[in-house]
Amino acid sequence: MNVVVGLGNPDEKYRNTYHNIGFDVVDALAEKLGISFDKNKFKALVAEGVFNGEKLLIVKPQTYMNLSGESVVMIKNKFKDARILVVVDDIDLPKGNIRYREHGSAGTHNGLRSIVSYIGEDFERLKIGIGRDITMDLADYVLSKYDKSVFEPIIAKAVNEICERLS
Repeated sequence: MNVVVGLGNPDEKYRNTYHNIGFDVVDALAEKLGISFDKNKFKALVAEGVFNGEKLLIVKPQTYMNLSGESVVMIKNKFKDARILVVVDDIDLPKGNIRYREHGSAGTHNGLRSIVSYIGEDFERLKIGIGRDITMDLADYVLSKYDKSVFEPIIAKAVNEICERLS
């Protein structure tokens, strides 16, 4: 089984913000695969389907970013051998760059820190570079809206990367 977790914050006010790019990527993935977020379990919205003959869960934790581990650990406990790929924003990557990591530390990202605190470092990550605006407070920047025309092709590229990784 494959599990793709997009990190973000559940309130409408966070829609299309840099910090919610993980939600935006998994929304686009679900749309591409023709599946819907029609279940609410594991403290998350969940879309279930099959990809390349294997069961797939696409997950959007509803716990807020800094508590994402609460949702992911419930999934890990239910599906012990599941392959987990987390999609997350990264301020340390230039805007638009995408970086895949098989495992590793949480770095400075509080959502990843939460997941690592619950399940350890053994999960995959797809990091979407959002850059950093040094003229803004970090929290204000990550919660600011991104330019959809700039990020739509980046989101599409991330979806393709996920599909390639799961193949």
